[in-house]
Amino acid sequence: MTEQARPAEAHRVVIVGAGFGGLEATYRLAGAPVSITLVDRRNHHLFQPLLYQVATASLATSEIAWPVRYLLRGRPEVTTLYATVTGIDAQARRVLLDDGDALPYDTLVLATGARHAYFGHDEWEPFAPGLKTLEDATTLRRRILVAFERAERETDPQRRAALLTFVIIGAGPTGVELAGTIAELAQDTLPPDFRNIDTHKARVVLIEAGPRVLAGFADDLSAYAQRALESIGVEIVLNQPVTECTADCVVYGGHRLETKTIIWAAGVRASPAAEWLGAPADRAGRLEVLPDLTVPGHPDIYAIGDTVVIAGPDGKPVPGIAPAAKQQGRYVAEAIKARLRGGTPAPFRYKHAGSLAQIGKRKAVIDFGRFKLRGALAWWIWGIAHIYFLIGLRHRLSVAISWLWVYARDQRAARLITQGSSKVAR
Repeated sequence: MTEQARPAEAHRVVIVGAGFGGLEATYRLAGAPVSITLVDRRNHHLFQPLLYQVATASLATSEIAWPVRYLLRGRPEVTTLYATVTGIDAQARRVLLDDGDALPYDTLVLATGARHAYFGHDEWEPFAPGLKTLEDATTLRRRILVAFERAERETDPQRRAALLTFVIIGAGPTGVELAGTIAELAQDTLPPDFRNIDTHKARVVLIEAGPRVLAGFADDLSAYAQRALESIGVEIVLNQPVTECTADCVVYGGHRLETKTIIWAAGVRASPAAEWLGAPADRAGRLEVLPDLTVPGHPDIYAIGDTVVIAGPDGKPVPGIAPAAKQQGRYVAEAIKARLRGGTPAPFRYKHAGSLAQIGKRKAVIDFGRFKLRGALAWWIWGIAHIYFLIGLRHRLSVAISWLWVYARDQRAARLITQGSSKVAR
């Protein structure tokens, strides 16, 4: 069906962001009397929970990302645009694009995600990159692998030690998963590959400003995760905020640690959606939405996912995780359909499905509230859950085979250094 063939009366829905929330809303609007324009500054949908596995050479980029046009090829009422949104003219109901164009809408859904937050120290970003995009993952993979390659050629013991020191800032799920995987990369995968260095001597240091790792999990699971990380050689520093990051070191608690590889996993800041609308936001820039996920003063604008802050049934903010974004995307689609029928949707109610985190290749922790699990069985459940949520049989099989290969042989097949030559250090 062409644009001209669409019903003139079709309600125009513009969805900004093809992440978990935006894509779920698009899927769930199937069959509704709407025309949908899905806008994203990237042409692919990314399975972010496994992004760290690309950064640590366990998976290839193509195993966790899919072209948006491919995913929506059977939806003639959906137009996909590869563009960057720069603002919103709410009075004229238009989404403004970076090329000067604008998209009219009847209903707008903002699912614009989040970016890194350096707590007022944006100058640290070149030295301590975060992990939110495929580009971030391949950059980190390059830095990690290049560090080992440079250490192989380095003759000065102090400089070699700095090259073999990997610092992760922030001990949430991403930081814990990165630390565990880098440690096992050094301990299990790489030792046979090098001749001049002993990769067992690599240091992986996980720095957390708070009192424990995995602060969002139960105390006993947090303690187990710390013990499991320490058992594979990860050094954990707690109650020590970082005060400086440079190309050569990180400083915390007055201590200077020489390192060439720093990874930021300490915090995020929402996209500038609140700024576009001049709407209320929290300290992290997340839109403060109404119970029906609309923006105050703008009943025709919904906001979901990492873009927003809203309290769950327990009074705590709904976590910025994929299941929450998908629930919100599903709710918004149903709310739009209800409005088109002349109804009033009930308030959004979040249902927490649990929290999962991997600790190396054979251990994980799972917190389902009353039901908690740790160890090898938790790792298998973690893996099955993630494979289930991947899109397409080919990707599920590919990831399953990659993980089984890592599990059985300690080999990570995606150890490719890209984005530069051997002369480029960082």
